[in-house]
Amino acid sequence: MKLLITGGTTFVSKFTAEYFAKKGNKVYVLNRGSRSQPQGVNAIISDRTEPDDKLRGIHFDAVLDITAYTEEHIRALLSSGAEFDDYIFISSSAVYPETNPQPFTEEQPCGRNNIWGDYGMNKLNAEKALTGLVPSAYILRPPYFYGMYENLYREAFPFDCAMLDRPFCIPGEGEMKLQFFNVADLCRFIEIILEKHPENHIFNVGNKELITVKEWVELCYKLAGKKAELISVSRDIFQRKYFCFHDYEYVLDVSKQCELMPDTIPLEDGLREEFDWYKDNRDSVYFRRNYIEFIDKNIRKVI
Repeated sequence: MKLLITGGTTFVSKFTAEYFAKKGNKVYVLNRGSRSQPQGVNAIISDRTEPDDKLRGIHFDAVLDITAYTEEHIRALLSSGAEFDDYIFISSSAVYPETNPQPFTEEQPCGRNNIWGDYGMNKLNAEKALTGLVPSAYILRPPYFYGMYENLYREAFPFDCAMLDRPFCIPGEGEMKLQFFNVADLCRFIEIILEKHPENHIFNVGNKELITVKEWVELCYKLAGKKAELISVSRDIFQRKYFCFHDYEYVLDVSKQCELMPDTIPLEDGLREEFDWYKDNRDSVYFRRNYIEFIDKNIRKVI
């Protein structure tokens, strides 16, 4: 296939570009050229909001839009003159209001989620623009992505604490549940959509299995060869000051995904691959947070 992938230089878009290039597809990436390009692709250096006719008249079997965050991003790309057969947009589970009954299903109404704020609304407005202009487009709504090339300070945080032989602070008893989706599973599901063209065009995607914060931290330490010493932190302390996830538990119903792709990568296997990559690529996590400094100053000294 001839594919256009937006982004291509960080985390999900980089992994996706390399995944499809390794499968023998002709992959083009659209980005501003501010970081190194993935291997085996053709780079189109341009701002997606001002593509400068660089896409005009080029036909792609599919557009994999991973970096659209706003309606403007969608409209600009669709007015670029690029031609395509399929369009897949990676949206977000943040389009579901936190007040909806759980698990969230694709049939539920979407709207403002007060945890995610403008991010979720921007994604939702991008969805609406796309479906209005390209009714045949597919929309995928993931929970938390993880895997190789992760550039947010999520898994890297417990990995760092394990390698530094630090105890780990968890909110309360660590019973809050998390739902993940490996970037390799995302690529596998995109392949299935492009092959089967299912009748449904909106999919929640993610692992069927959930994991508690406590279990997740213990697993990250285990993969780093350590045993986690856990410190329970009072709910009175704002969670995002010392922990890498919001105080927000939600579950996606992924039954429609599972009808097409019954199995996902076991979390332990995916985290092991991520840790093996991370320990040699620590500088790839661009958005580090000062959790350790906050913990040492405000939590551990008073315990």
